[in-house]
Amino acid sequence: MAVASASLVISPRKLRSDVYSYSYENDSNTPLVISVLASLIERTMARNERIARNCRRALSKDSRSRVFDSHEIPDMTIQSYLERIFRYTKAGPSVYVVAYVYIDRFCQANPGFRIHATNVHRLLITTIMVASKNVEDLNYRNSYFARVGGLETNELNKLELDFLFLMGFKMHVNVSVFESYCCHLEREVSIGGGYHIERTLRCAEEIKSRQTEDRIFNHIARLTL
Repeated sequence: MAVASASLVISPRKLRSDVYSYSYENDSNTPLVISVLASLIERTMARNERIARNCRRALSKDSRSRVFDSHEIPDMTIQSYLERIFRYTKAGPSVYVVAYVYIDRFCQANPGFRIHATNVHRLLITTIMVASKNVEDLNYRNSYFARVGGLETNELNKLELDFLFLMGFKMHVNVSVFESYCCHLEREVSIGGGYHIERTLRCAEEIKSRQTEDRIFNHIARLTL
């Protein structure tokens, strides 16, 4: 199965090539994981819309589940929005995988929440920004992410804070969880094909290294108290 966008068809061969050739520093091409993630989210939205049409109570009125709702729907597809975020932030492929982990956790922690056209863009910019802070060594300010996402800075600040509390601040993603979500995204491209999204060993090693550094820091902190 190939995942298609308006201008890109991801074949297993192309995907496999991209795994080994993508460079965080030098490659200006949009990571393939963006198209895969966009396809997955669009299918989720379509399913939620069908459910909403058949069940009036499908969309919860719980204010906690409506935190990302917007009065105006941006005139931009999911694919185009993710490409815009990448173009201006250059967040690496692992950031989008971790953002996907956060979205899944958020939906599990808030059963009344449904991804739909009025909340998806704000959900994406918030989760990608938070994921970038947890994965990347260097990050843009919230004000920059807000401009990229088409929001006011104070609006994105509030979304980030609400998101963190609704998640119970469970933002840690270990290597095994990261790998499992990569596998799920891979199945979006080729069911049973065994092809990889941009899941270089460096992605996992960077997360593992960060975990080790955190343990060392916590140990030193305890000794100095």
